[in-house]
Amino acid sequence: MSAIDRYVEAATRENTRRSYQSALRHFELEWGGFLPASADAIARYLADHAGSLSVNTLRARLAALAQWHQTQGFPDPTRTPHVRKVLKGIAALHPAAEKRAKPLQLAQLERLAAWLDAQIAKAISEGNERIRITHVRNKALVLLGFWRGFRSDELCRLQIEHVSVEPGRGMVLFLPRTKADRSRVGTTFRAPALSRLCPVSAYEAWIAISGLTEGAVFRSIDRWGHVGDAALHAGSFVPLLRALFRAAGVPAPDSYSSHALRRGFATWANSNAWDLKMLMEYVGWKDVRSAMRYIDAADPFAQHRIESALAAMPEPAQIQSALSTVPAASLTATTAPPPRNETRLTLRLRIERNSKFVRGMAKARRWIEDFCLAQYTMRCLNRHRTEYEIVMPFAPGAELDDAVEELLAEMHSTADLCNCWIEVSLHDPLSGTSWG
Repeated sequence: MSAIDRYVEAATRENTRRSYQSALRHFELEWGGFLPASADAIARYLADHAGSLSVNTLRARLAALAQWHQTQGFPDPTRTPHVRKVLKGIAALHPAAEKRAKPLQLAQLERLAAWLDAQIAKAISEGNERIRITHVRNKALVLLGFWRGFRSDELCRLQIEHVSVEPGRGMVLFLPRTKADRSRVGTTFRAPALSRLCPVSAYEAWIAISGLTEGAVFRSIDRWGHVGDAALHAGSFVPLLRALFRAAGVPAPDSYSSHALRRGFATWANSNAWDLKMLMEYVGWKDVRSAMRYIDAADPFAQHRIESALAAMPEPAQIQSALSTVPAASLTATTAPPPRNETRLTLRLRIERNSKFVRGMAKARRWIEDFCLAQYTMRCLNRHRTEYEIVMPFAPGAELDDAVEELLAEMHSTADLCNCWIEVSLHDPLSGTSWG
């Protein structure tokens, strides 16, 4: 292999390369297609597999075919309107709910850590070094994977020489390559030292017992308790995780996947009021939509919010009793208007790019509408989408002021993620109060 070929190969992730090669084999050998392909051939290929492959799989196949044509210097047939319309029709006629990894809850993590500690103590008392060293590694793997929100391949690619520990404070981890690092400059992560379920102390215990000084952090262990030279394979992470859950008595262990730790941390952080921008920076997400796919709401069925509202309402019997004691004449008398428990605000928004070399104004406006304003019954007031009406469920006062300040900060953070800046103002026409 020449130096140029080696660098070209290094520019693509190994998993992506294998996936693309598999897609091309499926198109050519199994389906009988020819490369370069025409738009009609691509459309027939999609139609023939619409019932057997998911829409996401078909999109991945199209990405592989597009990459081959672009690399070989041929026109890309996957971008033609005909192919796009066929794929859109398949998505409409073959809808499927997106499958997401089940998040590992903090209580389940505590249960697993307690079981691992018990197994380590038992192995020490019995003199079983293999069980001891295996579970010390497993504890470090699980705790670091959860508190850093690492993917399985990132855990398997950690190198000892790229990890530094500051006792009592935390640890710094450097990964030369991550899925979100398109420019291949590497990413630095930090994990905190905690009073319990500590990833730093678990890592230090594993390094101490294994005697490793360089190379992969997490490695295989044979039946004699010998630590291997090669890193754990990412494909072995799911069976290992499920086996640990099953042994620790975690319910439904086979429902967890390699993203259970990452999604579990994201859900925990969201329920503990982490700012979305802070969470994205901590985990390493570049796209708000990617982050939202990993976050489960703390009250997904809105049960707590609805029950709280119902509890504040009087019972029907109480209402009837109160009405029976009121003179009939007073029921027809003019009464004062009820106190306001919501505020209707007018919002004006202006979006500009940080630089003429970036494009993100449309995306910033869409994200602000979808993630910031939609939760307050947003209504657009003009065709330029610069003026809105929102209804905030707070009466005028300190609570409304806090909610508005939080909304403004969230809108500015969202615009910043899209390389844009905004000018925004809110006005209460009844009280004359303005914010901005």
